[in-house]
Amino acid sequence: MLSQGVGYAILALGHIAASGGNPVLVKEIAEAASIPPAYLAKIIHALARRGLVLTQRGVGGGVTLARPATEISLHDVCQAMDDPVVKPTCMLGNAVCSDERSCPAHRFWTQQRNKVFDFLRTTSVADIAAFESRRRVRLGIPSPERPSPER
Repeated sequence: MLSQGVGYAILALGHIAASGGNPVLVKEIAEAASIPPAYLAKIIHALARRGLVLTQRGVGGGVTLARPATEISLHDVCQAMDDPVVKPTCMLGNAVCSDERSCPAHRFWTQQRNKVFDFLRTTSVADIAAFESRRRVRLGIPSPERPSPER
């Protein structure tokens, strides 16, 4: 299970990717993704420190992806957010667990972690953006690249 912070980061990056390269304000992302704005600001700061997003203050500013959405994997996001899922841990909580000194769950957990890693490495922010775009169409929500007329 991914942490809430990683989940929010993935939603935010999907929203940014769907903007078609246009800068998006943090408050707009927070509103669209139902993320507390102060928490999202901290997440965006962490993603910027790790080189996944670029931020620009002032008129015309906002948040953009630092590289194409197809080149940012969910694994990259997990690493940027220091999510426990990408850390080599023992399923049973043993401090020392390796192929040489394995616990009873080691073989099973290694196989499962590899499946999770494969998914995280092969799923990109572009995949999340496509999912979000389809969801917005289904719900009748304007996409970030085509703001609603009242903006």
